[in-house]
Amino acid sequence: MFTSRLARMLLICAWAALTAAPLAAQVKIGIVNTQKALLDTADMQKAQKGMEAKFKPQQDEIEKLQKELQQIQQQLTTLAGKLTPQAEQELQFNGQRKQKDLQRLSEDLQADVEMERNDILRQAGARMQAILTKLAEEKALDVLIDVTNTVYFKPALDLTAEATAAYDKAHPAK
Repeated sequence: MFTSRLARMLLICAWAALTAAPLAAQVKIGIVNTQKALLDTADMQKAQKGMEAKFKPQQDEIEKLQKELQQIQQQLTTLAGKLTPQAEQELQFNGQRKQKDLQRLSEDLQADVEMERNDILRQAGARMQAILTKLAEEKALDVLIDVTNTVYFKPALDLTAEATAAYDKAHPAK
């Protein structure tokens, strides 16, 4: 009785191993670097240039304030002991005011850039997701995996360039 159970279990395990191997060979897999595919699109490159142009005046103002602050610090260093206490205090006050303005402008710029970048990425990411789904369906893939989750893959499985091209075709930069 024990040997017939063991024989039956071995037979079931052998059958499972033999039938599982062909099933695994039939799975079609694709790999994509979603981040690269998205960032390489003409739409994203145009958005990047647009953001740079949009925020350039604020960046220029920050650079101007940095130069003014450096000049004040240099004056305080080179004229130390030569200024009247009132003039030195006024120069220090101007430096502190410019430092606060610089910090405020930097924080505002960072927040504005981050908000706009997140909005652009959210919209483009949703469009890229639709493109990837369509690409996977056209290629009859069972699974499409992002490259960040893989240890190794054959380059022939990489669909990143195709995803970028499909995105550019579906959503040309305006």
